[in-house]
Amino acid sequence: MKDNAERRARALRTYKIMGWGENSIVKQIDEELWEILTDVMFGDIWSRPGLSLRDRELVTLGVLIADKAEGMKLHMRNAHHLGITADEIREVVFQVMYYAGQSKGLYAMRRLKEVMAEPESKLKFKRAASKTPLAKTPAAKKSATKKSATKKSAAKKK
Repeated sequence: MKDNAERRARALRTYKIMGWGENSIVKQIDEELWEILTDVMFGDIWSRPGLSLRDRELVTLGVLIADKAEGMKLHMRNAHHLGITADEIREVVFQVMYYAGQSKGLYAMRRLKEVMAEPESKLKFKRAASKTPLAKTPAAKKSATKKSATKKSAAKKK
């Protein structure tokens, strides 16, 4: 019994840190579902050492975006409690979209904008979307400089 009580306490602490209260949204859907989700997912999995809650949230956002899953907006809405910014969520959308598909990226970006439009939202973009073509980024310029130097070196050897 002690292990179950400790697991529940870990889960409730995790919920609190994440800004979820006691996750009453799931509790209203089904109490037994809430118990399983709370005790196993948040009492055992989210409470494990090895990844920070912030890292776990970024991974979770990626999976939810890829699956167009139900909990995406809840996680987006509360990600700021773990220090995750709207800009970082947008980058997760871009990263996942490449692998999971454009329609999932568009779906996720709409959900993010909906969450940001909520009156109580703490999420705001701090930087505008990049309009810099890839060829003009510092990394691309550095790569182009390396290629140019390699070509010059090869030409001298001939």
